[in-house]
Amino acid sequence: MSSPSADPSDAVDIAHRVVQIARQKGLAAAVSVNAGEGLSVTVRAGEVETLEYHQDKAVHVTVYDGQRKGSATSKDFSGNSLAETVSAAAEIAHNAEPDPWSGLLEERYLAQDIPDLDLDHPWEITAEDAIALALRAAEAAQAAEREVSQVDEAGVSHYRGVHAYANRHGFAAGYAGTRHGLNCIVVGARDGAMQRGYWFTSARRASALESPETVGRLAAERAVAKLGARKLGTRRAPVIFEARLATGLIGSLVAASSGGNLYREASFLRDAAGTQVMPGFLTIEEDPFLPQGLGSAPFDAEGGATRSRRVIDAGILTGYFLDGYSARRLGLPPTGNAGGPHNLIVGHQDEDLQTLLRRMGRGLLVTDLMGHGTNLLTGDYSRGASGFWVEDGALAYPVEEITIAGNLRDMLRGIVAVGSDVETRGATRIGSVLLEEMTIAGE
Repeated sequence: MSSPSADPSDAVDIAHRVVQIARQKGLAAAVSVNAGEGLSVTVRAGEVETLEYHQDKAVHVTVYDGQRKGSATSKDFSGNSLAETVSAAAEIAHNAEPDPWSGLLEERYLAQDIPDLDLDHPWEITAEDAIALALRAAEAAQAAEREVSQVDEAGVSHYRGVHAYANRHGFAAGYAGTRHGLNCIVVGARDGAMQRGYWFTSARRASALESPETVGRLAAERAVAKLGARKLGTRRAPVIFEARLATGLIGSLVAASSGGNLYREASFLRDAAGTQVMPGFLTIEEDPFLPQGLGSAPFDAEGGATRSRRVIDAGILTGYFLDGYSARRLGLPPTGNAGGPHNLIVGHQDEDLQTLLRRMGRGLLVTDLMGHGTNLLTGDYSRGASGFWVEDGALAYPVEEITIAGNLRDMLRGIVAVGSDVETRGATRIGSVLLEEMTIAGE
């Protein structure tokens, strides 16, 4: 048998074989197999700093003995090791407390069709060529701006992984996917002060990546633009989250709408389904079947059927993000979101970032966030930030060492506009977001 990192069918065979081993022991099992390989390089000061080849594989086994559950993992795919892994999971299950909500995803919710989503685009690039691309990004960054002090790092990566899942209900399927990227970190300097700028590109296909010259130039421009940053006095003002950061707002919405936080009653959106949580002009679509999408998947982490749906419809939360376990705990049907959401697409107005700045007039453009000050139970939000103060619809000067604060419930409802500068480098597609008002804490 060839390596499962090369062929999804091999990974499916392994998962199916483990399910049969568990069946022979009188146990229901769910088995996931993951394998992959890739390369990452970084350069600094014109020299190679790191060169890493990645190769990983693991089989994760969960068995159910009535209402008792046990799990074990192995990186050895030999027959003896697979049998030992099942036995280890069975032993854990035998000693576990019964859980009335435990069990395999019900058969009726399993994926029936496994579409080809065009996710597998291997990048046949040598280490030497990857190093050359990274050096091109670094050189472009150094040449882009006079006040570039140094290129901290430029990097190139590629990865191809295979995922398979099988369970006792007879489900067995797998697929391969790739993800490639370039990045650059630049330091700008002026009058003894330094600022850091970063840019990256990521895609399933190498040909869809931005050029190394573009990545280097944008990283340099962002670093130099932050030089001369000032502090702000404490105030309340409108705030724009740059598109890259606006994905975090949607991430908080997803976390607060996810089954684990809901059944634990640790979410400010508990019982919010069917209610208005965002402005009426906003929609959010979930599309698991987007060709080459970074969040696309033909089935979820427990074999559940993924489906296209409108998560936010005219500002109303239409449902939650549920796997089988959380769905049973909440008395609701699962939504195909074991493992998380799939390609969330936020509707936007026909306004680019410059138009949003003019619409805001006076306020704060946030380009960097620090810390993790989000309380999903209360919705309280407080993060360290930096960016640019805006006057008369134009960038006036960079600002740093500030904190922005608010409540996620108010922030989501207080969205004034979503820009057309859509972020496409992840599983959430959203433009820059203009919020009505937040507290900005400074001097």
